[in-house]
Amino acid sequence: MPTRRLHARPERRRTRRALVVSLCLLLTLAVLAAGGVWGLQRWLLGRVETFADPFAGLTDRPAAASPAATAAAGATPLTLLLLGSDSRISAGDPAQWQRGAQRTDTMMLVHLPADGGAAYVMSIPRDSWVDVPGHGEAKINAAFAYGGPALTVQTVEQLTGVRVDHVAVADFESFAAITDALGGVRITLAEDFTHDGTTVEAGQHRLLTGDQALRWVRERKGLARGDFDRMHRQQAWIRAMVATMRNERTLANPLTSVPFLRAVGDAVATDEGLDAAAVADLRDRVADLASTDLTFFTVPTQGTGRSPDGTQSIVVLDRPALAELMAAVRADAVGEYLAAGGGAVDLLPPVVE
Repeated sequence: MPTRRLHARPERRRTRRALVVSLCLLLTLAVLAAGGVWGLQRWLLGRVETFADPFAGLTDRPAAASPAATAAAGATPLTLLLLGSDSRISAGDPAQWQRGAQRTDTMMLVHLPADGGAAYVMSIPRDSWVDVPGHGEAKINAAFAYGGPALTVQTVEQLTGVRVDHVAVADFESFAAITDALGGVRITLAEDFTHDGTTVEAGQHRLLTGDQALRWVRERKGLARGDFDRMHRQQAWIRAMVATMRNERTLANPLTSVPFLRAVGDAVATDEGLDAAAVADLRDRVADLASTDLTFFTVPTQGTGRSPDGTQSIVVLDRPALAELMAAVRADAVGEYLAAGGGAVDLLPPVVE
């Protein structure tokens, strides 16, 4: 698939604020739900912008993860890196990316086991203090500002020892349009939520519009753990979108499928290697996944702290616990790791604050 240049509206670039990206999961599930109709899949793929190979030129990369012993012969695990930037334009067209102008507000690793049946979505806090190759210690989101997707991949692989197979970039403003294309999403609210004079009462499965959900995710006041609770809200919204799309059979109805596919296709940019064949592979991997088969969590941390010079608030990663988790990823044994107690990961609960 050739790389296509992206052209952004200036006003959209100014107003977008990236929070998290799991649109690659939605994209994959959308292609799957197209029911094997190649024309529809090809139309969707044609709407997705692509950017140049971020893996070209990278050296000393980690080895591919080993498949679990229970996996079928020839099956392999897959790891996706999902990035939220101030717009997908900054990654999609290298001519528009400017050094220091963009940072990734959110970063996730998605591990798809070789034997299928699950997907593990791991948030890496944007303020994690790490070594950025060639630039010294910095917040992990600075890697995108310094060197775009390629340096971000290099930074993540160096930190985790996990090989990244594909990269996707999007923004959370687009999630509002996708949510509205779904007719809203249902999220269990721990407290009443008010936006633009409308109050949604606390309770199970409250219906939120795209704007309401976006406001709920962006809200900072009253969140006891700050960005850690915001990450839970982001993950909960993604979980709700996947559940709605699958449970409501969105793509079985032409009246709902076209707006939904258009919204998804307009919201995500991927590396050029995520072509029709790669998407077909992803489709096969998630064929039987429901929203309950997606496990969301934040990688182990020791909380917040200050940079060595005292000028920046940072997230301090729990390096021993992180190493244990990533060893499980490399061994294709994340499910077993979580079942044994999950170390220090911060699992997404059924109800978020």
